[in-house]
Amino acid sequence: MRTRVSMPLKGRGTADSRAGRFEPRQVEAVDDGWWREEEIRAPATEVRAEVARSIVSRNDSPDLPFSQSINPFRGCEHGCVYCYARPTHAYVNLSSGLDFETRLFFKSNAADLLERELSRPGYRPAVVHIGASTDPYQPIERETRITRALLEVLLRFRHPCTVTTKSHLVLRDLDLLAELAKERLCRVMVSVTTLEDELKRRLEPRTPSPAARLKAMTGLARAGVPVGVLAAPMIPALNDHELERILEAAARAGATLAGYVLLRLPHEVKALFEDWLMAHEPLRAGHVLARIRAMRSGELNDASFGARFKGRGVEAQLLAKRFELACRRLELTRGRDGGLNLQAFRVPPRAGDQMEFAGL
Repeated sequence: MRTRVSMPLKGRGTADSRAGRFEPRQVEAVDDGWWREEEIRAPATEVRAEVARSIVSRNDSPDLPFSQSINPFRGCEHGCVYCYARPTHAYVNLSSGLDFETRLFFKSNAADLLERELSRPGYRPAVVHIGASTDPYQPIERETRITRALLEVLLRFRHPCTVTTKSHLVLRDLDLLAELAKERLCRVMVSVTTLEDELKRRLEPRTPSPAARLKAMTGLARAGVPVGVLAAPMIPALNDHELERILEAAARAGATLAGYVLLRLPHEVKALFEDWLMAHEPLRAGHVLARIRAMRSGELNDASFGARFKGRGVEAQLLAKRFELACRRLELTRGRDGGLNLQAFRVPPRAGDQMEFAGL
């Protein structure tokens, strides 16, 4: 196991700001043991507009329940130390550590690009997922309103979508989501990692509380929006004992379906998570990593299709069985059989288009 080199920063998931994996020069900070009187302050969040060239990403992964996705933002202020999307910051020459949660980009032309994509003559509707990598309702959505603009486009086109978020900010857009739901055009999954406030604070420092997420589920359900819970990530020997409790709380809050994901540690996330363990859970760090390896064919990560979300081996099978039994007991399978509506899709007329008049 590697030695921790970064001290925790209040309100941030990590203080590690080493260069991305594509950078030709690597600089690594080392704790020299000198005592500091003042507390090291976390840097403020920087937000920049980005003009995207495209907005819909496509995949053919057998592990994903969607073939199209949209990520309104690059980077995420929630600061979840385990986030599998952190390595994407390396593509813009930024750190997957501190930069990922403090240097953020929003796609200012996202709604225009989506409208253009859906208006293409050859376009065929398929469910589009919002938030596959970074949270579409992270704090900067309050001002940028990119996710809301995307939902407005989807509603005008009567296009089906799914949303995954950790934030109760999703309730701000209840008017749009409820309208989409009336025609079976949307489903929202709320991600819950833990029900313990203290663990949430250390693991996901800028996310809403577990109670706020459960309230978001209740609000969505009462408005007629199909809502589910995503117990993710399940971290062996850290929060996996909470699986049934999370599902039970979500069912009481109005969730009708559920999913779970085993912790993933691609690329730079391995080192970030090991640092976090040494800083916050030093006595059980070795055990947690050993349990992860037992479920990842001896490694800390396995990117193989069919295994990357659920793991391999006896312990992974046991976790899957626990999930299956709990979902059956709590009836968290409702909503899976009824797919979203692909038949309602239409391209709305634009200003200046010729109109057809009856009798002319």
